Amino acid sequence: MSEPKQAEPTTEIDTALLDAELFVKYHAPERAIKRLRTALDRSPRSIPLRERLREVAASHKHLDEAARQALALASLYIEREDYDTAHDRLLEAKQLDPRINIAAGLEAIRRARRPDLSPGTQTPDQRSEAAQFTLAGDLTAISVFDAIQVIENARLTGTLTLIAGAQDGQVLFNEGGIVDADCEGVQGEPGFRRIVEITSGRFEFQKSTNGYAVNIQAASNTNLILDSLRHLDEAKDRKP
Repeated sequence: MSEPKQAEPTTEIDTALLDAELFVKYHAPERAIKRLRTALDRSPRSIPLRERLREVAASHKHLDEAARQALALASLYIEREDYDTAHDRLLEAKQLDPRINIAAGLEAIRRARRPDLSPGTQTPDQRSEAAQFTLAGDLTAISVFDAIQVIENARLTGTLTLIAGAQDGQVLFNEGGIVDADCEGVQGEPGFRRIVEITSGRFEFQKSTNGYAVNIQAASNTNLILDSLRHLDEAKDRKP
């Protein structure tokens, strides 16, 4: 009696994944990456393809490719409301390539998790006041995450002030890293969690020649932001 035949791959995605496995097995990672990219051209929303390409690229020192795939995967997971995995992929993208701006992904997670925090509008008077500062802007157009990214990339020391009327706050930076926060008298990480909820008003950044005492100790600004968003989501779920 003959052995039963194994099932053949049923889709082009399955075929591409199998081909990639064989290329990796026989020490041809470049061909595996090329094969997966070709398949992604036809199926750009395939999570299995992007996940495998991310893994192969990261394990064979193609860090730019791995970072791009992690960022793309974060968007796909946000669409599926899998925010924990989106959180992990955003963090990985930033770790793989610190140049990547993940502010849009952070904002997408915040809006998806907290749709009640919708941006408002700003008056002409507010915009003219903001123009007096070297780094300033409208939070309805530039999110707090974008502002933090700029300060981090420039390795600035100083104070980011958010003026939102009902809820104002400050974030302190040492060479681009967040070291403290204050929102209506609530300091440290609890204060920062309140700050990430601010979506309207304006922000102003003033540089300082002196550093600040460290009251927030986080592995990175990205870790702090993602942990804060997760905490807010969990707090919302606990509400009756």
